[in-house]
Amino acid sequence: DGYYEYTMSECVYSTSDYSDMVYLQSLSFNKVVDVQFNSSLGKFVGYTEQGVKHAENFNKDQAIIQQKKAAVDTFCRHNAQLADSAVRDKS
Repeated sequence: DGYYEYTMSECVYSTSDYSDMVYLQSLSFNKVVDVQFNSSLGKFVGYTEQGVKHAENFNKDQAIIQQKKAAVDTFCRHNAQLADSAVRDKS
């Protein structure tokens, strides 16, 4: 009985040079994705009525947009390189 809110960040890629890497950050409420940032689009997209309003506000703030776009390098690529090297070094 209550509300359930969470954020999930994902890094999606399929090439070993990470050239196709995409950073996704989803904000959900009660198991429904309201809004998501997609680095390949370079903006937030709303999926619910409330999410559309949030996306409009987030997309107006260029500091937030630049920070999220940079997450491909600062969050995704960095962690993927660490994880991949750990796996490759063991084989």
